[in-house]
Amino acid sequence: MEEHVNDQLKRHLRRLATERPYQVVAGSAAALLLASGTGALLVAVGDAPAPQRTTNAAVAEVAPRLDGAASRAQARLAVPASPSASPSSSSTPNPDLTATATPKRTTAKPTAPKPPSSKVLDYDYEAQTTYYYCGPAAVRNALSATGVASTQDGLAADLGTTEMGTNSAYDTTRVLNEMVKGAPYRTRLIPAGAATPAQTDQLKADVVKAISAGRGVVVNIAGDATDVDGGWHSFPGGHYIAVVGYRDAGRTVRIADSADPAVPAYWISTAALAHWAATRGYSA
Repeated sequence: MEEHVNDQLKRHLRRLATERPYQVVAGSAAALLLASGTGALLVAVGDAPAPQRTTNAAVAEVAPRLDGAASRAQARLAVPASPSASPSSSSTPNPDLTATATPKRTTAKPTAPKPPSSKVLDYDYEAQTTYYYCGPAAVRNALSATGVASTQDGLAADLGTTEMGTNSAYDTTRVLNEMVKGAPYRTRLIPAGAATPAQTDQLKADVVKAISAGRGVVVNIAGDATDVDGGWHSFPGGHYIAVVGYRDAGRTVRIADSADPAVPAYWISTAALAHWAATRGYSA
């Protein structure tokens, strides 16, 4: 009987040697269990080691190891190869390709209103009280258009006026800026014997700017001039007048003249006024 069992074990072990690992485990377990019933395990394959006793615990230890190896092999087969990396949908988009940059907000500079083609100031005319007070009177008439009250005597003291008159347009500019908020007046000189076209254009621009702002202009003149109505005005020793208005976009100006209360005002071309102010200047 024992020989019959040993023959069966030999055949079974030969078959196990050709089976897959998991079959070896199952078969080995069965063989071990069978051998434990007879009390011995005989192995006679080639130069196999001498038979040894084993227990069910040995089978239980081998099986998990092989099962683990199989599980790892199955895991490698089950997990597909990672595809090549693709751009992440959460990556930051290129603003040059995906969006239009927000334009910078710009604030347009307010455009200055265009001056009117004609304007005459509301002023309070006063003739000069002495023959040499033309300077104080012209400044006083110009200031009245700005709403500044003054007297010829007070202005004469500020201007340094004497019986020889008032020195120059620098003095009228200085006093006007002392009386008008913001000191807006500037002195313009026409030093040659005749005004150039550029100086005439500058006078026109200065008059339009000042009158549009509500300020009169004071001009130091010398010599003769004819107004648009043919009136002749002669001051060979020099004189001061106030410009209180313009028309034709500044080509013609309104003069407040303190010399003769019978002719308190008249119109004259700006070109004629520029030549009249040659060798002198004006405050605008």
